[in-house]
Amino acid sequence: MSSSIMNTYGQRTLQFNQGEGVWLMDDAGRRYLDAISGIGVNALGHSHPNTTAAINTQAGKLLHTSNLYNITNQQALAEKLTEISGLTNCFFSNSGAEANEAAIKLARKHGANNGIDSPTIITFTGAFHGRTIATLTATGNEKLKEGFGPFPEGFIQCQFNDLESVKALSSNTNVVAVMVETIQGEGGVNPASDEFLNGLRSLCDANDWLLMLDEVQTGNGRTGHYFSYQAYDWKPDVLTTAKGLGNGLPIGACMANEKVADVLQPGSHGSTYGGNPLVTAVALNTIKTILEDNLLENVQHMGDRLSSQLNKALKDNPKVADIRGKGLMIGIELTEPCADFTRKALEKNLLICLSKDKVIRFLPPLIIEEKEIDLLAATIIDLINGLGK
Repeated sequence: MSSSIMNTYGQRTLQFNQGEGVWLMDDAGRRYLDAISGIGVNALGHSHPNTTAAINTQAGKLLHTSNLYNITNQQALAEKLTEISGLTNCFFSNSGAEANEAAIKLARKHGANNGIDSPTIITFTGAFHGRTIATLTATGNEKLKEGFGPFPEGFIQCQFNDLESVKALSSNTNVVAVMVETIQGEGGVNPASDEFLNGLRSLCDANDWLLMLDEVQTGNGRTGHYFSYQAYDWKPDVLTTAKGLGNGLPIGACMANEKVADVLQPGSHGSTYGGNPLVTAVALNTIKTILEDNLLENVQHMGDRLSSQLNKALKDNPKVADIRGKGLMIGIELTEPCADFTRKALEKNLLICLSKDKVIRFLPPLIIEEKEIDLLAATIIDLINGLGK
């Protein structure tokens, strides 16, 4: 690793120079099944012809003008996302963390507009909302916070999947919002229960709080719905997403409903690069491909196929504590930390990643097919059955 790069990612020896579909190729031409897709980013896999065409077409026209001017693609993307989500408007950023920063600022400004001097947001243990100072404060992982204090005020952490811990704050007049992931990705592929999410929506309604969903990772088809909350009969007040939206290009979005659609006004928030012509052209193309190629149905089918094979083969394995997730966001929790597991998978030409030290996480491209799902399942089952031997 070059000493001119800050060592924020540890030792890295593997390097890829080409990708196609669900496969990546290293410098030696060795092929790897990509079951992590750039940590949930490459929704359409690698070198998708639609993405390539969108980039080439837009790059030949215009890359950037700034948000001092109207951007045709940005307007079209906002209209598409509000149509899909049922929300009112969008702010575009460059990442999920920035989208969550926008949501935090929106909630605070909403509180201030309503005479609340210390607007407070409820977040949860195990959460991950980003690495900026505000989103790190909202994150429920103390290890990630070490050495970065002091942190801003205005956050209260409750127990994830424990509705009573949130109800206990109903009399707190400073609370303005609840910020939650429908599935905690970095938190171990840990899904919120139906009872918990439905209960949060009811509590927010009863207390006039904003329900803010972080769908940075679960959005854009990852769970088999375009947004994971669409499995329910309600909508959030604020919604953030990123990752798969740009299929490899950096873009995030913060969406709001009519209740808070006008909170952020000129001068109150902004982004130099956010929603520029190139990234919005690619995002529009990504959405079109997901919907027109029936990838939501594919995600449900392939997720069920992978989960079924894993559960059937590993149900009696004493090394496996749990298998959980939705769609193509699946985790296998082992009974012991498995820091060496990614290396063992690499030796089998498989790319995976870990969360919470002992959860094997899968986020394959939404285009994955049966033969590749079967190869992924067989490889992982073989590796897990071989642990300790």
